[in-house]
Amino acid sequence: MAKTPFKKKYGYGSKICKRCGKNGPGIISKYGINMCRQCFRQLASELGFKKYD
Repeated sequence: MAKTPFKKKYGYGSKICKRCGKNGPGIISKYGINMCRQCFRQLASELGFKKYD
């Protein structure tokens, strides 16, 4: 995870996880969640999402 000296406006590095700070292609931004997929899996049940079999 390379840090850039400037704020990116678009692309993979433009969105960061609000919980752990990761950036890249695994960020879920739908509904304003803005979390990486690993953090989302840990908090999904607390946020009200249900896992379907």
